[in-house]
Amino acid sequence: MAVWDDLVGQDRVTAQLSAAARDADAFVTAVAAGESHPAASKMTHAWLFTGPPGSGRSTAARAFAAALQCVSPDRALGGAPGCGFCDGCHTTLIGTHADVEVVRTEGLSIGVKDTRDLVRRASLSPAGGRWQVIVLEDADRLTEGAGNVLLKAVEEPAPRTVWLLCAPSVEDALPTIRSRCRHLSLRTPPVEAVAEVLVRRDGIEPAVAEAAARATQGHIGRARRLATDARARERRAAVLRLPLRVADVGGCLKAAQELVDAASEDAKQVAEAVDGKETEELRAAMGASAGAGSRMPRGTAGVMKDLADRQKRRSTRTQRDTLDLALIDLAGFYRDVLAVQLGTGVAIANVESREAIDRIASGSRPEHTLRRIEAVLACREALERNVAPLLAVEAMALALRAG
Repeated sequence: MAVWDDLVGQDRVTAQLSAAARDADAFVTAVAAGESHPAASKMTHAWLFTGPPGSGRSTAARAFAAALQCVSPDRALGGAPGCGFCDGCHTTLIGTHADVEVVRTEGLSIGVKDTRDLVRRASLSPAGGRWQVIVLEDADRLTEGAGNVLLKAVEEPAPRTVWLLCAPSVEDALPTIRSRCRHLSLRTPPVEAVAEVLVRRDGIEPAVAEAAARATQGHIGRARRLATDARARERRAAVLRLPLRVADVGGCLKAAQELVDAASEDAKQVAEAVDGKETEELRAAMGASAGAGSRMPRGTAGVMKDLADRQKRRSTRTQRDTLDLALIDLAGFYRDVLAVQLGTGVAIANVESREAIDRIASGSRPEHTLRRIEAVLACREALERNVAPLLAVEAMALALRAG
């Protein structure tokens, strides 16, 4: 198994990264032998991976990081870096390699303090003698101040440091950052390719894998969750019933409240699974005695408050992310309605909701559907601007009724 196997439907990107990994390997080998290293024109110190949600931009970055750390003996015989089996590949892919830092923010943004810590890490020499790799999966969440801190490190990196930044689009990365990175654009993978990887990698039944891949329109992560999580399927089914529930103002407000409550419940479940364990582990590390009611040692209140704040930010982001996924499903429903109205012959994604789609398509005009799609997108933008979730969803529901 090569490190690229889970990068679905991205042959062009895989070829570019594989070529860069070869040049990077030639550079490390030449330097270690005390030789003048060859020009590594396909390799650079900073990369920007962009693509729509589910395209696999983070997967591509992690696979490239593994290829850069590959120590397979086959490389000396002309094999490409990224075998997937050696210690360098394996530890990178499971997240334990000493020279690979993968950063995922649990909050709504990445601030200056966290970025300074990351820059300090990037200035270190690699412990294994190959590359110090920083994978920043949420580069679009950098604040302006954090971006300015990162800029200097990207402009003048340490000799063996590689930055791999991920964002939904070029416009989501700060202009000063993106101008100093090599850009790789990923596309939404074909439904068939996503279904195939779900069957091969996750052992999912072919029919279930195909239905999940089609319903999520090629979003790999969401397809896997939909195929394996019954609660995710139930939540999605409830979202797809919303268009039939906005016939009057009361129905709009009730549907909006239920959608926000479902997102809050999802955030609560995540908190229950993670927060208690984190808190107990930190209490133990700070020297507290066993038991929830035991007193903490002096001087630890600030540390516990920082953890509580971090957990609150994670809960907020989980709620927003859950709502955003629901809105994507809702936009997909109206996309199917529009396809039926225009008679395009495009296969609809939400086959299980065909009756509701036909009902709404026959009872409205394409311009109504376009306005409804715009209302869903406007709600997503409002949530990005930190509008109160219930207000944003209520406004959307009323707009869906008006059509």
